[in-house]
Amino acid sequence: MDRVSNLPDEVLCHILSFLTTKEAALTSILAKSALARGVSDLDLAIILDYDEDEDEDDNYYQLSPKCFECSTLVSLRIDCGSNIALAADRVSLPLLKTLVLDSVPVCPIEFETLLRALPSLEELQLVEVMWKDMYVNVTVKSASVKTLTIKLNDCLSALSFDTPSLLHLVYYGFVASDFPVVNMEKLFDARIIFCLSEDQLKRLRDPDHAWFDEEDALGYSNVWKLFHGIRNVPNLDLLPDTLESDKDRGWQAMPALLRNCPHLEILAIEGLVHHVTDECGDACDCVSREGKGLSLTVCQVKELEIQGFRGTMKEMAMIKHFLDYFPCLKEMEVYVEENDPTQLGNREISKLVQEILELYSKLSGCNVQLLVSDYLEQKWLKNKKIS
Repeated sequence: MDRVSNLPDEVLCHILSFLTTKEAALTSILAKSALARGVSDLDLAIILDYDEDEDEDDNYYQLSPKCFECSTLVSLRIDCGSNIALAADRVSLPLLKTLVLDSVPVCPIEFETLLRALPSLEELQLVEVMWKDMYVNVTVKSASVKTLTIKLNDCLSALSFDTPSLLHLVYYGFVASDFPVVNMEKLFDARIIFCLSEDQLKRLRDPDHAWFDEEDALGYSNVWKLFHGIRNVPNLDLLPDTLESDKDRGWQAMPALLRNCPHLEILAIEGLVHHVTDECGDACDCVSREGKGLSLTVCQVKELEIQGFRGTMKEMAMIKHFLDYFPCLKEMEVYVEENDPTQLGNREISKLVQEILELYSKLSGCNVQLLVSDYLEQKWLKNKKIS
């Protein structure tokens, strides 16, 4: 019988105060005590003093399997300092609905074992997980998960999603070299943010250059598999790096993305200004070419949200281009940039832009709205930029 775990928490904390951080962590007393008392939510973070001279695994505490045996636990968060390796195949958490793994080392095979033992799991967050072997296929496989957030700070060799019940997806970070399986037939909304360094952009834009690396390009040549797998999503939010869309980047990915999402109805784009390249494709108004706007004409987008609008002529031309070529577009919301200065704080310029957008709205039959956040409006008033 574990008599120590049955002691009051105040007594347990007093006992642990005489131990070093690592020794206290090794006991698992508090975690096991909490679980034994039938808690429904557990946030477990173990902070160990990092020692560069020790083996990397020695800087993480090996969780006891007892921490994964609880019939009442509904929400579990495991932060940095913990290692779940030995506990993965002894999990008994039948009611767990939310699991958050944040900055913990995980073996892909043990991760699959862990997911199989969570029949009620609905929300999964993988935040900067340190995958122990980046050269194998990391698979997120769950028949019950409905919400998935994944933040990658490493380039994985392969990443698969076998999540037939998934409704909400947030993907932030590096692009995996391959996406062998993407099963998300019920996906309702997705937010995708790819991280690309300037060096990676140079390599991808200039495949004839000496610095071009075929392995670097492999992930971006296979990313179509991800978009093909989410082709039924009706709501999609894309940030600049995903499209290579900011003032220094092109729009190479946009045409392929639209063609692979025939059921897309709501599209959010953060930033219209981008670098003009020969590979921009037909989705933008940058370069006159045969078949201009073709990828837009086959897309069923009904609502378009544009963030970071600065009121430039190039942006206005892009908005007109969208109105001309998106056949089903009914609503367009244009949000003024909040963080960087724009000329829209000037009353005359703002009025002119508003009048042009109203004209666009009448000519196209699409309801075009220029929107300013309360925060930005108050900022302008404070600076006396508008009246």
